[in-house]
Amino acid sequence: MQGVTLTIAAVASALVFFLSPVYGLIVYVAALAWYPSYLSIPIGTIDFTVRRIVILAILAKLFLGTDLPNRFKFILLDKLVILYFAAQLLAGATTTQSLTAFLENRGGAIFDMVLPYFAVRIIITSRSQYLMLLKGILIIAAPLAVIGFYQCITGNNPVGFLAKYNAWKQSNGYAPILRHGFYRANFVFSHSIMYGLFFAMFGPVCAGILRYAKEHKTLYWIGLALMGVGIFSSMSSGPMLAGLLAVLFIAFYKWRKYWKPVVIMIVLMCGSVEMISNRHFYDVLGDFTLNSATAWYRSRLIQVGLFEGGMSGHWLAGFGYGVDPGWNMRIDGRDHTDMVNHYLLVLSQFGLIGLIPFIAMNIEGIRILIRAFNTATSKAARWLVWCLAAGLFGLAGAFVSVSLFGPPTTIYYMMVAFAGVMPTLMISNSAKVCRGLAVPFQG
Repeated sequence: MQGVTLTIAAVASALVFFLSPVYGLIVYVAALAWYPSYLSIPIGTIDFTVRRIVILAILAKLFLGTDLPNRFKFILLDKLVILYFAAQLLAGATTTQSLTAFLENRGGAIFDMVLPYFAVRIIITSRSQYLMLLKGILIIAAPLAVIGFYQCITGNNPVGFLAKYNAWKQSNGYAPILRHGFYRANFVFSHSIMYGLFFAMFGPVCAGILRYAKEHKTLYWIGLALMGVGIFSSMSSGPMLAGLLAVLFIAFYKWRKYWKPVVIMIVLMCGSVEMISNRHFYDVLGDFTLNSATAWYRSRLIQVGLFEGGMSGHWLAGFGYGVDPGWNMRIDGRDHTDMVNHYLLVLSQFGLIGLIPFIAMNIEGIRILIRAFNTATSKAARWLVWCLAAGLFGLAGAFVSVSLFGPPTTIYYMMVAFAGVMPTLMISNSAKVCRGLAVPFQG
């Protein structure tokens, strides 16, 4: 399959050079969504997936064919993204037995984390570009959701045979997994959670289009509904939790001025559960997931990791990247620790050295979105910011139930980059109708 992977990467890269940068980003998302991330081409010591090759093509196009890099200005969020990655290297260098293998791994991660972030930050300079990217994502996601729903109903994956060529794990091919009478869809993704997160992360962000759609608005609603279908088809609690929290956040838009009493009410409710019940509040919330047994495991993971000495002796730099902290024997005796909590994943791998910059990066993203919302010049612009905030809010809540890996990691860094460009998008207020969208126009 290496020949096929190289051909797909070459075609996608050629498209990037022939198209404008924003369309290059759309090609990148298509490569991420429609070609398996477990198929790669080894070049030196790094495995190159299609999306890793395409991101290199995008950056080459930017630096060789445009003046966009010269117009780019660093902001604090950019520095925190770099700091978080540097913190991973610092922590890993002190804990990993094979430093060479660790540096090779993090070298590959640059292509999935840092480069996509800066590509978005450099390319998206106007509201019209941002809306065009969201429109492209909706088009890419729609057939992906339909095929996933077919797999969810029938248990048949049209490309399941490709799993036999997984570059990192031996497999005999696709094996359907049944849950509550439906099959867990994954299509080209290596796991159904990754498939569901694609829709749960991009779906709320794409809802920002609705206030700009002047024609064919029904098509946009259908596209967003299919995002929900994609989440459902994964039959995974993590994506469903992220989607639910994002929808609740969006629904709260009309009552946003009451956010303070709502926050106080939530804190009081959680505190009441802690005081009058023999269960923690996150145990109770777990009852609303697809599987109470896995919800119990997630709750127990938090207790062992944070409150029962799980991090003892490793708080500063963690256990090391890819190292099992051994909490499994204190939870349910399984053969490994299933790290279904992204905050704990970062803490266990990189300690407070990694977790503090990670949290700081997210806080700065929130601060930027608040500033962008307050400076927005129209209701539609504020709605655009709110929907992005909804996606990040849903993901932040779902992080206690799922950890990022594979393509969702790249999507997360793209969303953080969306936050970084949002204040710039609020400045432009000239509008021109662009077939189906009333958007600020940049020639």
